[in-house]
Amino acid sequence: MVEDLGFATMIRRPGYGDHLEATVDPTIHERQAGVGAPPGFADAIAWVAALEPRLAPHWHVSLSVADRDAAAERAERLGGEVLSTEDTQWTRTALVRDPQGAVFTASQFTPPD
Repeated sequence: MVEDLGFATMIRRPGYGDHLEATVDPTIHERQAGVGAPPGFADAIAWVAALEPRLAPHWHVSLSVADRDAAAERAERLGGEVLSTEDTQWTRTALVRDPQGAVFTASQFTPPD
């Protein structure tokens, strides 16, 4: 399923959140409902967002991490480079370049209080 949320388009696989709840994240639905996440957010498997000016279309991978700072430190210890960090209402992210040059985001979910 594809849903336009205004700021980005969420691509969902119905049932994925149920799979996560049954296998690795037993409170995912409860936590997300508690912070007002959009319906079906646990089923999100990809996002499509607008490009910044002058950027060519490309894939970008975001990995969910428990602790953005710990993930960034480990990436640097393993030869990566932290290009930037950002804190928003919902996430703490680090943009990282791996030793082979690939760029990805390490994203910590931090819902508002």
